Amino acid sequence: MNYNSYYPGTNLNAFVKCYWTLEAVKESSSEKQTIVPDGCIEMIFHYGDLYRQYTDTKTSFLQPRCFVFGQITTPLEIEPTGNSGIFAARFLPDGFMHFISLPAEEIANKATALSVLFGSESSVLEQKILSAQTTEKRIDIIETFLIERLQTNEATDRIAKSGVDILFQSKGQISIEDLTKKLGINRRQLERRFSSVIGLSPKQLIKIIRLQATIKQLEKKQFDSLTSLAYENGYYDQAHFIKDFKEFTGVSPRRFYAGNLKLTSFFIGTE
Repeated sequence: MNYNSYYPGTNLNAFVKCYWTLEAVKESSSEKQTIVPDGCIEMIFHYGDLYRQYTDTKTSFLQPRCFVFGQITTPLEIEPTGNSGIFAARFLPDGFMHFISLPAEEIANKATALSVLFGSESSVLEQKILSAQTTEKRIDIIETFLIERLQTNEATDRIAKSGVDILFQSKGQISIEDLTKKLGINRRQLERRFSSVIGLSPKQLIKIIRLQATIKQLEKKQFDSLTSLAYENGYYDQAHFIKDFKEFTGVSPRRFYAGNLKLTSFFIGTE
């Protein structure tokens, strides 16, 4: 399995977190992998074989070849159907909405075809990305496409970006009340801005950022015990830790740490 990530150019680094690629040969007995919410929207291009996605009812369907996956608020189960070849752009929490006119909540928890977001121009983009022979060429193609579509709404974007910055600086260890005070707006305004620009409520993003900080410590084994890890990351107690962890990963912290960090680490926004 070969995973690589790349930083965006300076014209887009306020919106794009990174580009990444994943290439892998299908194993004889492939396993489902769990993707954990990370607060980022992804634009995905499968130049390899498609992935199968499982729903809450355990039925499944093949993902489109090219699509945008909006914010996810529950764990997402996927499975390769063959040899993996993926190129993707991972956007900052408030970044993707600078390129489309739809509210972010309308694309949450689902794969949306590029044609829905970009119209007939999407087919040209798809063909160019899928036929490109190098990652460098794919990055050049996607950056040209995005720069041509960059738009801003400074009043709304400023509030959303400032809120996201505060949440990341605090690693999700801040209350909604303190966040609204720092931003100088009321709770209803904050929730409306986050829903439209980010596709999550402030509470959801707080929980996701705190969970991501916890998972990174799990990956690096930077903790003495799961109990100490919970308190260090701002959970009230062990029950609170387990409840939030299961909400976004589907399993307990102990089970997740024991055997679920394989593919997940590629998709949790570690860059």
